[in-house]
Amino acid sequence: MSLNLSFKLLPILGIALGVASLVVPRFLNIFVAIFLIVYGLVGYGFIR
Repeated sequence: MSLNLSFKLLPILGIALGVASLVVPRFLNIFVAIFLIVYGLVGYGFIR
């Protein structure tokens, strides 16, 4: 059940970070880094 929730949450997070990077392009690296870290932690099951 938690894995299903993470698959629903990650696309929403991706869209939000994409819109934020369009609004504030200089923070694109920070947004991408945070997204990749969270994606990796969810993928390995550290965050449920």
